[in-house]
Amino acid sequence: MKHFLLLYGLSVGTFAAFIFPEKTKTESIEAGAEIYQDFCVQCHLPTGVGVSGVFPPLKDSDFLRNNIDISIAGLKYGLKGKIVVNDEEYNGIMASQGLDNEEIADVMNYILNSWGNSYTGQITTEQVELISETILPTE
Repeated sequence: MKHFLLLYGLSVGTFAAFIFPEKTKTESIEAGAEIYQDFCVQCHLPTGVGVSGVFPPLKDSDFLRNNIDISIAGLKYGLKGKIVVNDEEYNGIMASQGLDNEEIADVMNYILNSWGNSYTGQITTEQVELISETILPTE
């Protein structure tokens, strides 16, 4: 029975991967643009420049480029406390937006490839799934 359940689980997982393949980077960026408009634009603005001292920029952000895993964790779990972005200190709270792993991957791909940002890789749902709350900075 154990072997049957193992074989069944592997079959279902393989079938699901075949039926629901990972999005291409372009598809992910397109989906991320919609998510950004729904969840992020209010604070980080349509141009990704944020509001100095209040909401950090996503456009040309050294923090984002150098802390992708922390940025993913911030979307997944929320982020509070001091961070420094482009030599400016921010000490606020970003609540978790309630996005699922696929939505987080999509919006990260959008942000990392918008407003002059360029990221050669692709954030995947599996990468987001592996991100832990423990990597967030503490005050």
